[in-house]
Amino acid sequence: MAELTPFKDWPWQHWASHQPDAIALITDVASLTWQQLNLNVINLAYHFDKQGLKKGQTVILRGKNSVELLLSQLAILRCGAKVLPLNPRLPILLLEELLPHLNIDFVIDFADGLLNAFHYSTLTLPPDLTVSQKLTHYDLPCFCELTRQPATLILTSGSTGLPKAAVHSMFAHLDSANGVLQAMDYQQSDCWLLSLPLFHVSGQGILWRWLGRGARLAIKSSPLTQALQGITHASLVPTQLWRLLNQEENPPLTLRQVLLGGATIPTSLTNLASSQGIECWSGYGMTEMASTVCAKRADGKKGVGLPLIGKQVRLMDSEIQIQSQSQAMGYWFDGEIKPLKTQDGWFKTNDKGAYIDGEYHVIGRLDNLFISGGECVQPEDIESIINSHPAVSQSFIIPIDDAEFGQRPVAVIELIDKSVLAGIADWLKDKLAPYQYPVHFYPLDAELKNTGIKVSRQQVKSWVHQQIFSS
Repeated sequence: MAELTPFKDWPWQHWASHQPDAIALITDVASLTWQQLNLNVINLAYHFDKQGLKKGQTVILRGKNSVELLLSQLAILRCGAKVLPLNPRLPILLLEELLPHLNIDFVIDFADGLLNAFHYSTLTLPPDLTVSQKLTHYDLPCFCELTRQPATLILTSGSTGLPKAAVHSMFAHLDSANGVLQAMDYQQSDCWLLSLPLFHVSGQGILWRWLGRGARLAIKSSPLTQALQGITHASLVPTQLWRLLNQEENPPLTLRQVLLGGATIPTSLTNLASSQGIECWSGYGMTEMASTVCAKRADGKKGVGLPLIGKQVRLMDSEIQIQSQSQAMGYWFDGEIKPLKTQDGWFKTNDKGAYIDGEYHVIGRLDNLFISGGECVQPEDIESIINSHPAVSQSFIIPIDDAEFGQRPVAVIELIDKSVLAGIADWLKDKLAPYQYPVHFYPLDAELKNTGIKVSRQQVKSWVHQQIFSS
């Protein structure tokens, strides 16, 4: 694969100079060339500058993916300010606890206006984002002086508590993009669907790969099947790909490469995809590393492959530790960047791992381990078996206190068909050790899925305790 372009100017401005008439952005109704995209970003940045946005300030972008949100992120960066993309589903009680610590200067709320309750200054967008000629008078910071400065605040999943705001520079995002671009075949004539939200690090990963390669990005509001028409690359979960490959009435897929996440990927799925000309990739990543750390062609094995270019991985007392130039600068809190938890410069992930048959395996979170009847129980071991059932989308094993055994496992399962829950309990009986077998089974409550891509294990735990101890 070609090396990542060493940018001396803003990536979109670079591509506007080198391939001005090439398509950069595809929407439901139109396309933008790199030249048009660059002009729109400059226009919007100038518009924000006139409203008082200054270098180093922080702007919340709250909403689902849209052209306006994307252009706003680029324009805010162009002003030298920091972007905090915010999930519109985060509850107001969490925001009331979190946002006062993040030093917010402005907001742009593309959702329901909930942020009005916080009385932050609002940035407005012009009635027409499109411009036909370059503005001649503007004084905005240059790319070279901002490359390694804080650019984005991306919230961690908050799976064990209050989300943290990981701080990344543009250099870190581009370095992360380079690792994936060196592995996957993504050319300038290809088009990656922005199928993941920009408030999640995986969505940011798509954006920066697009900017790094100078390829095409698609933002579509139509259902996934229609949105994928003409798309060569996408980031999906296995269930989505299963459904796409088995829909006979739709036009043939143009997909060539899919980055899969969220679950173990069965060989039957990758074989079916391969028969239709689609390469499937799987991997391991995290917010603190600006997205993907390890990746491989999906092969049905549980491993996550080897570190991408620019990444180093080691195991210390079974903990996965990582070094990379894409590493976050720290966590933003009360006007300061708090350091990551590191050991000799290696980021301590708190993920339990192993190196087996030439690749790394992620076994689970070290802090999820519990003891039941004197036996060590790793929830992810049980979840992996439950998730192999064809009717299961995902599952969570939650420990509850037990007078005799110390703690016992409870299963919370997201099902394609809720009527099979009892059948799954029977199906598991010969697949788990007695100390692993759940004492209760619950379907995943829909409300627990409303806070982002990743369901909070802590919230599932609280919900389980309510079901058991309030009844």
